Amino acid sequence: MANYSLQEKEGFVVLGFGIEIVADYRDQESINQQKSDFWETVKKDGTLEQLKSVADNNYIFAVNEAVNNKMMHYAGVMTEKTLPDATRIIQFPKGPYLVVEGKADSAQELSNQLTAVAFGQALVEMTDYAYVGGPNTTVEMSEDNGTVYGEMWIPVVKK
Repeated sequence: MANYSLQEKEGFVVLGFGIEIVADYRDQESINQQKSDFWETVKKDGTLEQLKSVADNNYIFAVNEAVNNKMMHYAGVMTEKTLPDATRIIQFPKGPYLVVEGKADSAQELSNQLTAVAFGQALVEMTDYAYVGGPNTTVEMSEDNGTVYGEMWIPVVKK
């Protein structure tokens, strides 16, 4: 069984810079490549450092959200502040969340691993709760000697 739990969370806001994922939603390899390219860019061009400068904590958020029938992906931080060029202010609701914990050798590997467990196993095994859409996020919480630790947070509703 995967390392996951159901947790109650307060509502929170993530400020993000993002892109539209243009790959077919069934083409996981292309989706992962677009996300990887995006993260490489935001790390190199200073966007991630700009976000960190207004963050409430050290967490880095990789948010997935459907907006106007488009698959969007954001690099973000938890904050009530804003930046002039930010793409979106993402509202996460108060309520129950599926939380999947993990560790990996890179943030991208962590995100891929947590997503696979969350959508391929945990949500399937949960019988009393369901994901009905809305933003979901991988949260990079810490790094130690090349190992990245984090969680995936998915808002769920009681069936």
